[in-house]
This record gives sequence, C-alpha cells and structure tokens, in this order.
Amino acid sequence: MELAYIPSPSSGVLYLGPVPLRGYAFCIIIGVFVAVWLGNKRWVARGGRAGTVADIAVWAVPFGLLGGRLYHVITDYQLYFSEGRDWVDAFKIWEGGLGIWGAIAFGALGAWIGCRRRGVPLPAYADAVAPGIAFAQAIGRWGNWFNQELYGRSTDVPWAVEITSSGDGRVPGTYHPTFLYESLWCIGVALLVIWADRRFKLGHGRAFALYVAAYCAGRFWIEYMRVDEAHHILGLRLNNWTSILVFLLAVLYIVVSARKRPGREEVVEPAAAEAAEAAEAEAGEKDAPSVEEGASGAEGDSDSDDSSGSEGAKDGAGSAKKS
Repeated sequence: MELAYIPSPSSGVLYLGPVPLRGYAFCIIIGVFVAVWLGNKRWVARGGRAGTVADIAVWAVPFGLLGGRLYHVITDYQLYFSEGRDWVDAFKIWEGGLGIWGAIAFGALGAWIGCRRRGVPLPAYADAVAPGIAFAQAIGRWGNWFNQELYGRSTDVPWAVEITSSGDGRVPGTYHPTFLYESLWCIGVALLVIWADRRFKLGHGRAFALYVAAYCAGRFWIEYMRVDEAHHILGLRLNNWTSILVFLLAVLYIVVSARKRPGREEVVEPAAAEAAEAAEAEAGEKDAPSVEEGASGAEGDSDSDDSSGSEGAKDGAGSAKKS
C-alpha cells in the first residue's frame, strides 16, 4: 500500500463556461510566454531591441509546433495509421504528442526566417532564447501529467504518479513520474546555461548548443525509464539514439565554434546599434556650442579687450599731462 503518491487529475480538460481549456495546451502556452519574456530580457541586455524576440517567435513557434507534431506522428505512426486507428487523430495536437527534436529543428527554421526579416544573426538570437526554451519545456512537461501519459516503470516510491486511466493500453497503478524528472532536469539546464553564459560570455550559438547538449544528457536516462510504446534499435529506444547523436553534434559545434569564432558578438541587432549611435550623436550636437555662438563670444571678448585697452591709454595720457 502506497503511503504517498502524486495524484493524476481526473480530467485533462477544464471548462470556463462552454469553453474547454485543455491542460496540455495550457502548459504549452504558458511555456511559450515564459520563453519569450526571458528571451526578450536577455536580448535587450545584449543590446537588442525590445520586441524583437516576440516578433521572431511569431515565426518560430508555429514552425516548432508543426515540426514537433510531424516528428511524433512519423516516429509513432502506428498510433494513427495501424489497424483500428483513426488517421484523423494525427491532427489532434491538443491531445498530446509533440517531439522535441522536430520542434527544435522546425522552430530553428522559423526563427531563421524571422531573423532574416529583422536583419538579426540567428546564433545570437538562439543564445538569447536558450534558457527560456528549457524553462518552457519544464512547464510543458506538466501537460503529460494532465493527459496521464509518458510515465516510467512501476514503482512505490513516495513521489510516484498514480495512473487511474485504463485507456490506450494503460494499466492503473503507480509509476515513476518521468514528466516530473524531465521538468526538474530542464530547470537545471536553464540555470546552467544562464550561469555559463555569464561566466564564460558564450556567443555565436554556443549557449544554445550547451542547452541542447545538457538536455540530451538528461533525456537519455529519462527516456530509458519510460514504458510507453516506442521503436527500438539495438535494444535502445529511438529517442535514446537521437539523444546520443544530437548530444555529439552539439558538443562538436561548441568545440569548433570556440576555435573559429571565439568571444561573443559585439552587435546582435544592427538596427538597434545604429539607432543608439544616432541618439548619442544627436545628444552630442545639442551639448556642443554652435559656430555662431562661438564667434559672437569671441567678438565680445575682443571688444571688451579693445575698450579696456583704450581706456588704459586715456588714463595714461591724462596722468602725463598732469605731471
């Protein structure tokens, strides 16, 4: 008998009157807002304009959702296209099912489009939003709790999650809350990137690469604990192999980038830098005296000198007559 466990919600949908509010979608939306908010603060601190992160996110977020759903449907096609399944469910993103690998890949494509439109280097933008993405993942993982999905092996630890649903092959019981493990890991990744960025002045996409590598390290062991249906290659789940590959690519990028482009970008948004220079120049012109003011001042000084000199001459002549 379990002394303690994390209860699962009886339903993943809350109703505000006639409007359904799905817990999974709510977690994703909150995560996006946190990522944009933090990314904007970091971007402005680097010399960029406020609002640029949100403008680019308008491209990155939809692409990311599309890519995340495509990766999930392709790698778990049996859930939608096998016998007895309805392929229309592949479009029901609100019911869960987003692959982070596809989300990051397609999200980067959307961000690249947005960056080109704003004249912003993609690596600098990626560095700014990296911790926010990790925090967004930490929040988004709680959507799996609402849907009672993606849990780990059966356990009786005090922090086990209770699964009450028996749909889609679930067996009611208590299991490792892998959604919680990944959420906590992502918070740690975000804090690591923030610390490393301040300590080592990471630039040219290396803060983002650090986020990717650190996330993959945690995703490997968390994925290994999961018991949901997945494709296996040489005894490992597909996402385990993906974690290994992406981790190696991220580390390789950090090493090569540090050698070829050390340091950090001095200018992350040229338009913002030009506007700042123009403002400084305008302020300098207002503070400096004009040419006419300088000339009139010089004339005034010469007139006073002449008058004082002539008065001195008059006084000298007068004193000579008296003597």
